[in-house]
Amino acid sequence: MKLQLILFSLLFLFTVSTSKAQSQTEDNWMQWRGPLGNGVAVKANPPEEFSETKNLKWKTKIPGRGNATPIVYEDKIVILTAVPTDPSVDPQVSPSVDHNFNVILVNRKDGSIIWEKTVATEIPEGKIHELSSWASNSPCTDGERIYAYFGSRGLYCLDFEGNIIWQRDFGTMEKRMNFGEGASPYLYKDRLFIQWDHEGDSHFYALDKKTGKDVWTLERDEPTSWTTPFVVEANGKTQVIVSGTNNITSYDYETGETIWSGKGLTSNVIPVPVYENGIVYLMSGFRGSYLKAIDLSKASGDITDSDAIIWSYDQDTPYTPTPVLMDGKLYFLRANNGVMTCLDAKDGSVYYSKERLEGISTIFSSPTGANDKIYIAAKGICLVVKAGEDFEILASNELDDTFHASPIFVDNQLILRGFESLYCFEE
Repeated sequence: MKLQLILFSLLFLFTVSTSKAQSQTEDNWMQWRGPLGNGVAVKANPPEEFSETKNLKWKTKIPGRGNATPIVYEDKIVILTAVPTDPSVDPQVSPSVDHNFNVILVNRKDGSIIWEKTVATEIPEGKIHELSSWASNSPCTDGERIYAYFGSRGLYCLDFEGNIIWQRDFGTMEKRMNFGEGASPYLYKDRLFIQWDHEGDSHFYALDKKTGKDVWTLERDEPTSWTTPFVVEANGKTQVIVSGTNNITSYDYETGETIWSGKGLTSNVIPVPVYENGIVYLMSGFRGSYLKAIDLSKASGDITDSDAIIWSYDQDTPYTPTPVLMDGKLYFLRANNGVMTCLDAKDGSVYYSKERLEGISTIFSSPTGANDKIYIAAKGICLVVKAGEDFEILASNELDDTFHASPIFVDNQLILRGFESLYCFEE
């Protein structure tokens, strides 16, 4: 009887812990592609119409510049920025002065800045694209610690009081054409994954999130990419799926051994893999169009010409924006343009394609979804598109800012990070 009570108690604690962890994930936006990694908020209900005066809960000026998408845990928002120490310098175009690389914690209730922590001060090496920033890598959190990644400026683990727990220096990246950096860390259970693809020696790092030390490290034969890895549990194994120009690779979460691989995507890979119902979708769109759907139950060894690739699509795929995968439908933009496609995720059949997003000519943020709507932010505008088989723009919302960070949602709020300000909208 005593043994049964002990077993019951352990089962109860496990169930409560699991439910709490699941709720924590669904209620927050803890890394850059959201609760499920597919760009969708599970429970949120943000406003459809908003402006500088309508449904604006608060608006906060942010120092410096950063294209990193914010993250949210409970009532706290985390953003990254790079601030020139000389206030007369344009934070976008001048690397010739010291920059403070800052982590900022914002109160989600009123937009007030709780603290701003400088984790590094240095003159950034090299140059970046005029549309990039020195703080384009999004942070992530497990609810206890913040993982702030500035690429060549290092990875920093902080608590929610702004204290640095540990830090890592991976060296200096040599990015193609001096386009700048932008890959984000991916957090899964007790590990952080860093994809270090550049024109020098490329690597892939699996780190212990508590210490920042290597669990395993791999050398990669890959040129520059700006994509982020993605972790899935399939076929009894936890897989770390990584896009690349030369190869698509699935690494074993525990050991780093290759589970499967295949021919790579186009060059300059940026979009992140997305996953639903046993199928992973990989795409890119620089000087070509690549989209392949891979059935993970069939993926083993070299999958280049295997039946693991269940369908493909060779037009109108994105260069910079990552797709949205929601309710069995795959939504994506063409190159960096305001042209939208929606496919059936199961078989690749086209619901619609080449639909023009009025008011958007160029876009670098990624679309995100909530409550059967897709939100798409660009220069001075955020469109809301109806999710589903038929294309329909529900609202066109004008704003006094430019957005390269992606829209995010928590509860009934929409949070947008612009070049100048952080916005929170709520009906």
